[in-house]
Amino acid sequence: MAKFRKLPVEIEAVRWDGDRLDEVTPWIREAIAKAPVSGTAGWLLRVNDDVHIGTLEGTMVASPGDYIIRGVKGEVYPCKPDIFAQTYEAVT
Repeated sequence: MAKFRKLPVEIEAVRWDGDRLDEVTPWIREAIAKAPVSGTAGWLLRVNDDVHIGTLEGTMVASPGDYIIRGVKGEVYPCKPDIFAQTYEAVT
């Protein structure tokens, strides 16, 4: 079996702390505009401290402490902190 390495790409992310939804809202608007099928992705719904995010893979939930990422194509999705730490490093 062949091995592969993830290409180095820069993403934008914000750590969800149950607040600061205004930082993510512009990303959601852009994701809605770019969604291949209207209504399938790029929506956001706050439920108590969690944020439910509509993605092409279905509804994903960001809980406090998780990261909300805007990917290389403008897609928005949550990521657990341990996976984030293993996958990304700060850009200086």
